[in-house]
Amino acid sequence: MKRVSTDIVYRATSADFVTAFATGWPEHEPSILVLSLTTHKGVQDFAFTRKQALMVAKTMKQAAERLAKS
Repeated sequence: MKRVSTDIVYRATSADFVTAFATGWPEHEPSILVLSLTTHKGVQDFAFTRKQALMVAKTMKQAAERLAKS
């Protein structure tokens, strides 16, 4: 049986601005997307599965379309 956490996570209401970003695919893991985000605090790398990367891309495209209209 899978256990589900019921802990509530409180998040800050502010975020760091991204000053640069890069994407890449590890040579030995072509099905993983690595997204590197740079802020004034440094660089943070995130790894996405193919499914996650496609979902993020779809969400970003929708957000870009909304921003273009405003």
